[in-house]
Amino acid sequence: MSKYLMDKFLFTVDRDRELVERYREDPRGFVAWWEAERANQILSCTTDEASTWQAFEDDEREALATHDYPRLFELGCHPFLTLTLFIAMFERDYDEPLGFQLEYARQLQRFSLPYPDIAT
Repeated sequence: MSKYLMDKFLFTVDRDRELVERYREDPRGFVAWWEAERANQILSCTTDEASTWQAFEDDEREALATHDYPRLFELGCHPFLTLTLFIAMFERDYDEPLGFQLEYARQLQRFSLPYPDIAT
């Protein structure tokens, strides 16, 4: 499992409005594209420098491709990264203030302390 790679996905997508929209509209295709094109780029470096070994495991890929944020949390993704990205993607779908945040909390209420390890 690569908590680093999943967190890197959440972090980089959340910082680009175009990527957020692509991920919202075609999650499965977007995850495949990101894994092939961006997963091995060194964060905060030139695009000419890259690694070659990073890839999602099947359960990570599936959770990302289905927007399954409770499963991402269970797999160890940082909750602030999942929350901020999914707010950007889904807050507009709720009528009440903090609608998505309340849904996020409801979906994660089954977890109790200690939470899954979010260290990378």
